[in-house]
Order: sequence, then C-alpha cells, then structure tokens
Amino acid sequence: MLATDRTKKTISASPLECVNDSVISFMGVGKTFKAGQAEIQATRDINVDISEGQIVTIVGPSGCGKSTMLNLTAGLLSPTVGSVLYRGVPITDVNGRTGYMTQSDHLLPWRTVAGNISVPLEINGMAKADRKARVEELVDLVGLTQFVQSYPSQLSGGMRKRAALARLLAYDPETLLLDEPFAALDAQLRIKMQTELFQLSRRLKKTVLFVTHDIDEAIALGDRCLVFSGRPGTIVKDFEVPLPRERSILALRKDTTYQKLCADLWDILSPSIEDKH
Repeated sequence: MLATDRTKKTISASPLECVNDSVISFMGVGKTFKAGQAEIQATRDINVDISEGQIVTIVGPSGCGKSTMLNLTAGLLSPTVGSVLYRGVPITDVNGRTGYMTQSDHLLPWRTVAGNISVPLEINGMAKADRKARVEELVDLVGLTQFVQSYPSQLSGGMRKRAALARLLAYDPETLLLDEPFAALDAQLRIKMQTELFQLSRRLKKTVLFVTHDIDEAIALGDRCLVFSGRPGTIVKDFEVPLPRERSILALRKDTTYQKLCADLWDILSPSIEDKH
C-alpha cells in the first residue's frame, strides 16, 4: 500500500501526549453548535479509546452525535470541550490518516471507475504510472476489474459502493470512518457489502468506526459496540461483541449468540425509542 508524506503530516503536532497506546482517544469531549442565537449541545462527556485493528460500531437515536464523533476524528470539527487524540497527538487539522465514506457514494458522473478512484491519488501528486498501477490493484481488490472503464451511470448500486470503497482505500488511510454507507441498499446487497467490507478491513488491518441505525449490522460487523444516549449524546454502553474475530456475516443470522446480542442491544436502545412517542 502506498501513502505519501503529505498524508502522514496532516495532524498538527501538540505538546499534549496520549497516556495510552490507543489509535483514537476521546477525552471528556463535548461539542456544541450555534444555530442563530441558540446553542445546541450535540455531545457531552465522551470518553473512549479505540484500539488498532478494531471494528467499532456506533448506534443510537437520530441526532445524538454519532456522525459528530466521526467528524471530530476526521478533523472536520473541533471539540468545544475536551480533546480528541490520534496516536497520541491532538487533532487540530484535517486528519489525513482517516478515510471517510457516507451514505452517498459521491462518484463524479463524468469520470470512469478508474478516474474516480484516481482522484485522491491525483490530489496527492502521485505519478501517472504509479496511479495506474494503484488503480489496477484497487479494482482487483473490490472486484471491479471488468468495469474499470465504466461510468457511474452504468453501474449497479453495489458496484457504485465498491467503487467508492476503492476510492476510499486509494491513499491507504489507517482508519476508515463509515457513516451508514449501506443504508440505501436492499437487504441482500447490504449483506454482501457488509461481508466485503468486513473481509477487506481484516485483510488490510484497518481500524474502523462504523455508524449505523441497524442493530443487526452493528452486531454483525463489530468487534465492539458503542451505544449513544439521546442528545446531547454520550456513550451509555461500551461492550465487546463476543463473536469470533473471523466470521461469516450471512451465517450469523442463524447463530443463537448473535440473535441474543441483537435482542440485548434492542433492550438497551428501547428507552430512547420509547421516549420519542
């Protein structure tokens, strides 16, 4: 995998050092937004450490700050109080060691699959020959070799997600930030994409923060699950998912341990759901 010096230096240095070996640390973090004359507290008192190579899923009611947590990790927002550290250094600028994927694939319609995957490589100034080799590696990785010259309009929903995932991996981010990336897909395609993401993250040894509203998805993918309260969001439950590190996402549907974990997570979330009615 290739990574540029430019990518590695986008976290601004600071004298503050992390007291543990976590990749990501939230230390007493709260975020407040201004809306005209009003202030809206999105999150409060978030304290959590994320270890390298973990897939951490994040669930909770709408508007509780799940996406805010990703944005703080990416350096797109700054905390109002507290600190967010990446490998021991407070994040004070865009965090180039992370890659971000949302519900929308944001593929450029006038570019082919190869052209879309090339975008971050072009921005980082990679030589044309190196870009070509890297794109070939990535389309093979996500199973799009036969569609490398296709345009987004010629791709199925699943293929578009694969192309977006390949573009995300293009500059080899250490940590993947995924904000409901499969929410718009049908059930069968969603399981397929979950499987591909899970296998890729294991194979490439990525750390993953994955926001979802789908409880089944949170348990199926996660090594660990963070449960947020309603706004202002804070972590009310942080638990390890006691499933094998290597697992079949499809086969889990018949696994009694998995079924009980999903039921337990429903129980944890049900008070916040009932409060809405």
